Amino acid sequence: MLILSRHAGEAIRIGQDVRIVVVHVGGGKVRLGIEGPKQLRILREELYALVSDLNQQAQAPDQDALDAWLEGTKTPR
Repeated sequence: MLILSRHAGEAIRIGQDVRIVVVHVGGGKVRLGIEGPKQLRILREELYALVSDLNQQAQAPDQDALDAWLEGTKTPR
């Protein structure tokens, strides 16, 4: 992890396409502005975690539905 000190109005760059600007510092908070290509998704960490969890849930099979489907595909012996 890179740790930097910046003042309001100063910026850092990530690669050639991403620029992060310190917009305001005060009240125990820092406001950042993030510039990047439109195709680059920029999310807050907590929103990224929520989206990731929802995607994993959507991909996980519903065990009851899977069991019912498997029961219906069994052939009598």
